[in-house]
Amino acid sequence: MKKNNTQVDPTDRIGTARISKLLFDFSIPAIVGMVVNAIYNIVDRIYVGQMSNGDLGIAGITIAMPLMIILQASSMLIGVGANSLFSIRLGEGRRDVVEKIMGHAFALLFIIPGIVVTLLLIFTDRLLIDILGTSETVFPYAKTYLRIILYGGIFSAMGPGINHFIRSDGHPRTSMLTQILGAVVNIILDPIFIFGFGLGIAGAAWATIISQFISFVWVIYYFNSRHTKLRFRIRDMKPELNLILKIIAIGFAPFSMQLAIGLVNIILNRALFQYGGDVAVSAMGIVYSIMVMIFMPLQGLNQGVQPIIGYNYGAKKYGRVLSAYKLAVVSGTVFVAMGFLVVQLFPRFFIALFRNEQGPLMEMGRSALRICTIFLPFLAFQIISSNYFQAIGKPVQGSVLSLSRQILFYIPLLLILPRFFGIYGVYSAMPSADSLAIILSAIVMGREIKRLKSLGATKQ
Repeated sequence: MKKNNTQVDPTDRIGTARISKLLFDFSIPAIVGMVVNAIYNIVDRIYVGQMSNGDLGIAGITIAMPLMIILQASSMLIGVGANSLFSIRLGEGRRDVVEKIMGHAFALLFIIPGIVVTLLLIFTDRLLIDILGTSETVFPYAKTYLRIILYGGIFSAMGPGINHFIRSDGHPRTSMLTQILGAVVNIILDPIFIFGFGLGIAGAAWATIISQFISFVWVIYYFNSRHTKLRFRIRDMKPELNLILKIIAIGFAPFSMQLAIGLVNIILNRALFQYGGDVAVSAMGIVYSIMVMIFMPLQGLNQGVQPIIGYNYGAKKYGRVLSAYKLAVVSGTVFVAMGFLVVQLFPRFFIALFRNEQGPLMEMGRSALRICTIFLPFLAFQIISSNYFQAIGKPVQGSVLSLSRQILFYIPLLLILPRFFGIYGVYSAMPSADSLAIILSAIVMGREIKRLKSLGATKQ
């Protein structure tokens, strides 16, 4: 009897397998990868905090963060936008265009972040002093860290941007390994460079860019291996304006969200300097690092559900789209609620991970952490809802929901509340904006769910 050697394409099961199993298979590796990636991002601050002037080092990294976010935004504009289009086209069965999408993404991930890196390097001093309002004591730390990070900026943009395709190609575990690889290398190199070589904050930056380069090499290796039929080819990088515009349109929501976060950080850091000084900046840098740890499982869940929603929407399986969305919201809420409980009960423990000493930094960090995380359990719904519109290729709605929390609500509150409540007004602006963004998301998603149900009934 002749054996059937036909192999099932790993992407085909996205339209047929049980939603709960798909979400588990796609999200767990992404969650593990994102949690490790969170450690990747905050380990610098943990090690820097143990230096003799660790509080100033943490402040320096915090001040430089908005400019690093701009670089991340350029990566997300292309990486997330191209990957969403990639998933939709796979669901539509249009496999003839997916490599062209990948080729365009590769070229754009080199060009656009390259321009951003060049501009940031040219105007580093002016940006840190005039735009970010860096104090004289923090400036040398911020400049040293930022310039070294920018030297490897293109690789830090291309690696994560291309890694999205590995997940949508039906290999979420390989995508997870990419993130773990970079994180482990960074964690190993940090103490060697910071303390062993005596490089201080410069050592933290060098460890980061070396680990990012290694992750980039791993991703490129994958697309030249036997594990996938997809390849990056020069002919697919020949620019087509229509395709470029589609990628940018879909990626605009996460891109604008990242830019909004950068703008918020600039305004926030200035308010912190004004009402609390360098100590307040250091404290908020620690709080943000802790919140990143809480949000990373949610971001992993977002990454896992995105190809499931995009593929099934492209295949017109609207019932599966709705099921995936609802399950993601419930799962995300559980993740974030657990993080919320832990930080509310043990705030001092988490602050001490970065700077274990009693004083103004400990007290300010404890208060900020408790206030800023009040509405965390409800944010899973808001964040997954904005990601949903990006996944189905509707950037306008996704952009509105993404930007509402940061631009529409947070910035005005950040400018108004501190005038009346000082540093506590700075802290309370975040949960106030969160509550308003949640209400807006509920209104928009209520209408979208009705539309999905209508489309499903029409198809039947």
